[in-house]
Amino acid sequence: MLHQLFINSLISSCIFIIIAISFSIIYSTTRFLHFAHAVVFTSGAYFTFLFHKLFGFSIYFSLPLAIIFSLLLGCLIEKSIYKQLRKKQASSIIFLLSSLGIYILLQNLISMLFGDDTKSIRSGVVKEGINIFGARITPIQITIIITSIILTILVILFLKKTKIGKAMQAVANDSELANISGINSDRVILSAFAIGSGLAGLAGILVALDVDMTPTMGMNALMMGVVAVIIGGVNSIPGIVCGALLLGFAQNFGVWYISSQWQNAIAFGILLIFLLFCPQGFFGKKVRKVSI
Repeated sequence: MLHQLFINSLISSCIFIIIAISFSIIYSTTRFLHFAHAVVFTSGAYFTFLFHKLFGFSIYFSLPLAIIFSLLLGCLIEKSIYKQLRKKQASSIIFLLSSLGIYILLQNLISMLFGDDTKSIRSGVVKEGINIFGARITPIQITIIITSIILTILVILFLKKTKIGKAMQAVANDSELANISGINSDRVILSAFAIGSGLAGLAGILVALDVDMTPTMGMNALMMGVVAVIIGGVNSIPGIVCGALLLGFAQNFGVWYISSQWQNAIAFGILLIFLLFCPQGFFGKKVRKVSI
């Protein structure tokens, strides 16, 4: 039983890691809660369903195509709405309401086009998982774990080694100073949306391959990602990984001891504890305001 709980916790944590990193990349450069990220997450699964189940494309062709379309959806939201709001110097509450409006609009569009019932992109016979010390794990769950590890390493290397990654960190630290230094913040933000949206679409696909999908699947996943970001530290990938692991294990072991209806309560209880006693997260740093 404990072995199965450990594996379930690890799988949940790995999903949270991908979602949290994808959200963090966008949030760190824009500094507002991009709630429409939830529907970008959902879109990855439904684009896969569209291409594979309705258009009849191969699953191996449908998966990367769906990720690309999720990426483009995120970029479209940034270019057509958020960039225009920045030009008008809109307040943070306007950005927040806009992101919620986009989420509601696109989620209802998905419901209208595909229906509210549970859809599946899996094919073939459902097989019993691999036995590891008495616990069961499926091939897609192993893929989720490996994918999250690879993506975490790649994102860390991207932010530290590439020019655009360093520019993202500069904009995240101080967008005005970055602009003075010659960094095009609009281009950096668009790059952040492209990367973050692509990762979110991939996370949605992985979840759908494991447990199927519904039009409303995105918001709860996003909330868990946001909690992992806050308790880990917004600008710290290692901290986000630790936050996601803490959240995944606390939820699964908590459900075992209490009840499944307490799953979200456990997550937000942990969030409140960190906000009160460690608001910067595991490895977060206090932001110092720079005056020029």
